[in-house]
Order: sequence, then structure tokens, then C-alpha cells
Amino acid sequence: MALLKYGAGDWERLGELIYRKHLHGSRVTVAQFKLLKGSVVKPHAHVHEQVSIVVMGRLKFVVDNETYIAEPGDVVHIPPNTTHSVEALEDSLVIDVYSPVRDDWLRGEDKYLRE
Repeated sequence: MALLKYGAGDWERLGELIYRKHLHGSRVTVAQFKLLKGSVVKPHAHVHEQVSIVVMGRLKFVVDNETYIAEPGDVVHIPPNTTHSVEALEDSLVIDVYSPVRDDWLRGEDKYLRE
């Protein structure tokens, strides 16, 4: 079993305004992202199905050229190989679930997240 603690201080800094924690199971990756106001995750696509759950804040998702404003409790589904981006309209916390496992992250191939 693994426990991903929100309050622990071991956030990975991906840029000035983006922080991440993640764990990998045998079939899924779960990540917590702190996206501070004004941060942008550039348009990208991946083979992984993604479900994003907004815990706090407001995020603007653009998924396959459709724009969604997501607030606490909202869930955004992103199909595999679909171009998407996100902008933090407020300081936000989002939980992302990916299937299959984000092996690209394990290989260090997450440049689109880093500034």
C-alpha cells in the first residue's frame, strides 16, 4: 500500500507555479497538482486516459478545442490521444488519475509540464 499525503512537504516543483506529487500502481497513476494562479499546462496529448477532479480553485480546461471551467467537485474526462491544456484561474488543487501507468513520467519525459 502507498499513501500520498497532501500536507507533506515533498512536492516536486515543475515550474514557478506548478507542483506535483504522484504514485504509480500496477495499472494507474494518481497525481496531485498544485497549480497556482496564472500557471498553464501547455497543449499536449498522451496515450493515457485521464480523469481530473478539482478539489479547490478554478481551472480552465481546453479539451479537443472545447473550453470548460471546472470548480471544486467537478470532474473532467480526457480520452486517450486528445489534445488538452489547463490554466489556473485561481490557486488550485486537482487530482488526476491516469490509465495506464504514466511510464513517460517514470522515464522523465514530462517536459511539457516543466517551465
